[in-house]
Amino acid sequence: MSKKEEKKDEKDKEKKNKETDDNQKKTEKDEKKPKKTKSIKIDVKELGEAGLHFGHSSSKRHPNMEPYIDGVKGSVQILDLTKTAKKLEEALKFLAEEKNDGKTIMLVGTKPQTVNIVKEVAKKNKLPYITYRWIGGFITNFNEIKKRIKHLNDLLKKRKEGEFEKYTKKEQLEIDREIDALEKKFGGVKEMGSLPDILFALNMDKDELAINEAKQAKMKVVAVCDTNNNPEEVDYPIPANDDAISGIKLILEKFDKAIN
Repeated sequence: MSKKEEKKDEKDKEKKNKETDDNQKKTEKDEKKPKKTKSIKIDVKELGEAGLHFGHSSSKRHPNMEPYIDGVKGSVQILDLTKTAKKLEEALKFLAEEKNDGKTIMLVGTKPQTVNIVKEVAKKNKLPYITYRWIGGFITNFNEIKKRIKHLNDLLKKRKEGEFEKYTKKEQLEIDREIDALEKKFGGVKEMGSLPDILFALNMDKDELAINEAKQAKMKVVAVCDTNNNPEEVDYPIPANDDAISGIKLILEKFDKAIN
């Protein structure tokens, strides 16, 4: 190789190394940049179409819900959807920012009518969830709960590997029943090795135990709050009709959009 060719080869290598260094620096810079969260704007008309403005009867009104109530129609309290939209936007912004920071959000929706949509959104976003019923001590006695989760995972692994085939049909049936029972309780949290950072509850009445335990553990709580609930019990209340299945579906759709 001539000296001229050697110099050209050296220059090419230097150029290539510089490009590699520049790309590496750019990658490191990009990784350091905080991820931008989407700004979700809520359409009040859309909330109304989903029936989120209907509250409970006036006799069940919680005094702390007064600022969110627009009036009464018949005996039913009507929520101010402009305030619902604002509080929902605040909650979604918080959830999106926490998710971007690597925090874990647990979805809790134990009302039978909301089970499928909760599971769908949770599985899509790989979030832990509970839809069957809240297990007492799930948060406050998590070390014991982890043992039950481990037991479920051990059973599932053994069944997959065919370890139960040596047992009688009756014994296999009993094991299957135990797995089904454990799946109902812990199926949505079997991948969870530690407590979540945030609890997102879809019904403050049905999920009262979950909210109380989260508060004891100083965990942030986001919750759908109907007119008979106390919004001051949670960090991010969403004043809305918790009986409107189409409304809960809409809230979860907005949540899904916010964290993606």
